[in-house]
Amino acid sequence: DMSFPVYLRTLTSDLSSYIQIFINLDYEFKVKSSPENIIDAGANIGLASVYFSIRFPNAQILSIEPEKDNYELLKKNVAHCKNIIPIHGALWHESREISLVDPGHGKWGFMTQEDNSDDKNLGIKCHRIQAMTIDEVMKKHDIQSVDILKIDIEGAEREVFSDPSRWIDKVGALIIELHDRMKSGCNRNFYNATNDFDEEWYQGENLYVVRNNGCLAKRPSN
Repeated sequence: DMSFPVYLRTLTSDLSSYIQIFINLDYEFKVKSSPENIIDAGANIGLASVYFSIRFPNAQILSIEPEKDNYELLKKNVAHCKNIIPIHGALWHESREISLVDPGHGKWGFMTQEDNSDDKNLGIKCHRIQAMTIDEVMKKHDIQSVDILKIDIEGAEREVFSDPSRWIDKVGALIIELHDRMKSGCNRNFYNATNDFDEEWYQGENLYVVRNNGCLAKRPSN
């Protein structure tokens, strides 16, 4: 139902991302009420943000991407979506400048790393990027609660969920791809942080966890 084009790069993971989102419908779900605030962290070139924008035209969508080439294409892809705010940055557990590294997994596989990290040889360093916390993003954009928090941040969920106490109670639903295979501790920190969510299921590569009082229905549409 798009009335505008989206742009993909040939010989990259962009096509696979497009297929997952617009053909396989990995983000297709039922809602009990329309979401007002959506955060798309690890937005890549913005395809999931565009999908959410089409489904929920009245929602405010914050689209966060750290890698500069991805971010430039993200801005191009969301230019027609007035409800999407592109943000060049990386989700993290504290506000500071960190490094972006390329482990060689393609355009959707960049990882973030602290300079003094114990994770050695994650990949080739690309550039520095400003890291930010979820509560910092919410405060900056005057958001009191997040109806849908979509996270695909290639292992940084270990840091993001290491202490989510300042914001986790303000999130109604989480859609996340976990990367314990890339960085040990992702699963443990995530599940420790989401013990009080009421329902969970897998859909494609994504894990959904939702609260009963949130906007998402308990079960996926199929």
